[in-house]
Amino acid sequence: MKHLTKAMLSHIPEYPEKVLQFGTGNFLRAFTDWQIHEMNKKNLFNGRVVVVQSTANGAVNTINEQDGLYTLYLQGIKDHQPVSEHEVISSISRGINIVTEYDDYLAMAQNPELRFIISNTTEAGITFNDEDLLHDRPQKSFPGKLTAFLFERFQAFDGDLSKGFIILPCELIEENGKELKRIILQYANAWNLETAFCKWIEEANTFCNTLVDRIVPGFPKDTIQEKTMELGYIDQLVVVGEQFHLFVIEGPEFVKDEFPAAKAGLNVHVVEDLSSYRLKKVKILNGAHTAMTPVALLAGLQTVSEAVTNDVTKEFVESVIYDEILPTLPFPKEELNQFAEDVLNRFKNPFIHHYLISISLNSISKFKARLLPTLQEYIQEFGTFPNGIVFSLSAMIYFYRGKRGEEDIKLVDDPEALALFQRLWNNYHGDENEIETIVKTILAAEELWGENLNDLPKLTEAVTQYVLTIDKFGMAEALQKLQHLKGEYNESVH
Repeated sequence: MKHLTKAMLSHIPEYPEKVLQFGTGNFLRAFTDWQIHEMNKKNLFNGRVVVVQSTANGAVNTINEQDGLYTLYLQGIKDHQPVSEHEVISSISRGINIVTEYDDYLAMAQNPELRFIISNTTEAGITFNDEDLLHDRPQKSFPGKLTAFLFERFQAFDGDLSKGFIILPCELIEENGKELKRIILQYANAWNLETAFCKWIEEANTFCNTLVDRIVPGFPKDTIQEKTMELGYIDQLVVVGEQFHLFVIEGPEFVKDEFPAAKAGLNVHVVEDLSSYRLKKVKILNGAHTAMTPVALLAGLQTVSEAVTNDVTKEFVESVIYDEILPTLPFPKEELNQFAEDVLNRFKNPFIHHYLISISLNSISKFKARLLPTLQEYIQEFGTFPNGIVFSLSAMIYFYRGKRGEEDIKLVDDPEALALFQRLWNNYHGDENEIETIVKTILAAEELWGENLNDLPKLTEAVTQYVLTIDKFGMAEALQKLQHLKGEYNESVH
């Protein structure tokens, strides 16, 4: 069977290299590289990507062996039906290993048609390393490598303001563009680079904050033989992603013209402020994940798909989203309902196994960031508890006992927080008063929540009752009793 190369394809347009991409991984190949491919198909972008591998080990050799080509499978719910489709993506021209080909890397700075820099170097990638030096080949940090590249560009074109870049970092941190720019200027200062270079960074380059959203499981190792037979060729870079995608770019209007993904029919938005998109994603998608996880795990389920389709938990998850989270958000109801429907369709994706136990990592900080604000806003807005969220908090406290029936659960969280839960649950011997003590102590832990949650009227009483019910009856029956139990707390809490 043949390996995938461009000799197998009828025609690939010879577009100029317009994008320098830091990261050879699955996500960018299933996200931005796919978007560029889609724009190229419609003659809207007409450019290709040079991929930089910044570590000794990576996919660059395979990328070059396959002429930059790879097969992308998009699998998920499309027009209310499960759909799996695939296509060869041809937006990558070549790869550079910066460790062994540093001169080739710097030479890219002299390409006058290069216009975009895209990165996905993990959340830890946008950091300052005080050991980095300008003459290193290469620098250790991604911002250090990029600063050296930008300085090479500045020198190659004598500070020409028209030769700057549109920079789109896709790392999952808030204000990623702003933070990357700050660190680059920090390097410029640490390396005593000329003032004119700092001015060029400021005036010639556009650092955009971004929000990215697409689940990308990556290489389908469990089904690669089946997919290879379907394709009829060997592809070592097959990547699987969900149908849904969202790319929000916080930047000036001209970015729409230079990166015209929306014109290609893609879910890409160039906006003045992306905070509303982030708020919806964090509260609805991430909030639902956090709310369902301890409940579904204690009900014996394993995946997100099971949690939103199983009769035991389905109604609970939908109620939290539609009845508790959406009413606290300041957006049109129709817009919120559509977003929620998209989220639930993504959760139901039959092709993707998103394991709840992986979502359970660091559940305390996730609850604090994603659900606690909604809980407090709901009380302020409606004067009653969001009972599903309160029940989820109770389930999390019980989940942090570290057991599911007789099965031990390996919890991953802050060691001091886990030690607190372990100490409290080790002292539990079945007495109801002990449950109340556990709940009061956990809710009082300001190091967990940033405040004493016992100060919220009647919350301690409600959580104690829910934990007792879970302990006595098990999760499945506790969910059945939830409708009855929550009636006791629906009166005003003010």
